Parts: sequence; structure tokens; C-alpha cells
Amino acid sequence: MFDLKDKVAVVTGASSGLGVQMATAFARQGASLVILARRVERLEELAKKLKKEFNTKVLPLKCDVTSTEDIEAAAKAAEKEFGHVDILLNCAGSSKDKGVVDMSDDEWDFTIATDMTSVFKMTRAFAKIMQKNHYGRIINIASMYGLVGNTEIHTVAYHSSKGGVVNFTRAVAAELALDGITCNAICPGYFETELTKPVLDTPRFQEFAKTHVPMERYGKPGELDAAAVFLASKEASYVTGVILPVDGGYTCI
Repeated sequence: MFDLKDKVAVVTGASSGLGVQMATAFARQGASLVILARRVERLEELAKKLKKEFNTKVLPLKCDVTSTEDIEAAAKAAEKEFGHVDILLNCAGSSKDKGVVDMSDDEWDFTIATDMTSVFKMTRAFAKIMQKNHYGRIINIASMYGLVGNTEIHTVAYHSSKGGVVNFTRAVAAELALDGITCNAICPGYFETELTKPVLDTPRFQEFAKTHVPMERYGKPGELDAAAVFLASKEASYVTGVILPVDGGYTCI
């Protein structure tokens, strides 16, 4: 089960953090990859590593996921290279963390564009390719913060964008169901990445996690892999519109 050989997976935000982990998980299962990010030199390093370790095809492409032109060019290049796209994992994101009374228009617009509008633009471009073969798996990386508020960090735009991704996922799942395309979302809890490390490494936040996460710890590298691989697989053909928290129990209490 969960063999991704002969499948082509597109992963955004693949220059660091969860994007690297997800791309590696798909390569391990045999998928060919199209990896997207702005830092192309990092993509090229990852491509070499994955080709050597898993003997899989990898196409690294520079792409700003807020740019319609970049996304359309990436979709065209991916289809030209492989002839089809089977899996899209929307992982790219960033955030300006402020509360509602302090956040500027620019900070709000940046976060919404990067974390939510990019998911729409990527899905629009690659779903068109999937429709041609009547097959697709779209996986959106949302956040447990898209399901709940929090009292530790004021980050209203991030909550809003990820909440938008959650219901965008449901809307797309319903719309594309008869096209053989599923759309699901993963809502990670606290995982260490380049963006989160400065906060997660602090004693205050470590204590917060112990009191608010039932497992009393952050997520470990690789603990999102199973969820992503399952949702990307042909076996998950009857699973669509699902919002799956992987958060150590944070959202269950």
C-alpha cells in the first residue's frame, strides 16, 4: 500500500522545513517530484540529494507562490517534463505575527497572500492538469491555528489565513469530486522549522507546550509523513474534504 511509483508530486515551499520533509517522504515512496520555492539553489541541493538517495526524478523550479505568472510557468514546465501531475502539496507559507489592533494593512495582506491566496492560485493551475487525466490528490498544509485561537501568540492574520485554507479545502473537495480529484488538509501542531525555531526554542514556549499539548512535546521530524503519504495515495480514493490535525492532541481539549 501507499506506493507512489509512476506518480508526479508537486511540493511548494520545498527549500526548507516541512516542505523538505514532505518532498523526501514522497520520494521515499517512489514519486517523481517537482519542487518549488524562491531559493532555487536550495532546491537544486535537495534535488541532488533525493536523486542520489532514492533514484527518483526531481525537477527544481524557482517559483514565488504569490505570483500568478510564476505559478503558471511552473505548471507548464511540470506538464512538459512529466506529461501529468498527480499530487499537489501546498506547503509554502510565511506570516507577520501581530494582534488585530496592531497589525498593519501590509502585514495582513502579506500573510493572506502567502498563506491562503497562494493555495488558491496553485490549486487553480495544477487542478487543470489533473482534470485531463481524471486523477489528482491535493493536500493543503493548514495549521491547528486554522481550527482554534490561542492565548500565547497574537497572530490574527495567520489564524485567518489557515482558517481560510481549511474551508477552501472543503469547497474544492466538493467541486472536484467528480473529476477524480480529492482535496484534503493537514493541520500541523508545533513543529520546528526555520520560521518557528526562534519561538519554540524559548523556555516560556516550551512550558506552554507542556501545559497545552496532551503529549507535552513538539512534533518530531517525520511525524507528518504518514498523513501526507496516506492522503497522496491511490488507496485514499474515498477520502476527500478531510481536515486532519497532527498536533499531539492540542485541538482535542
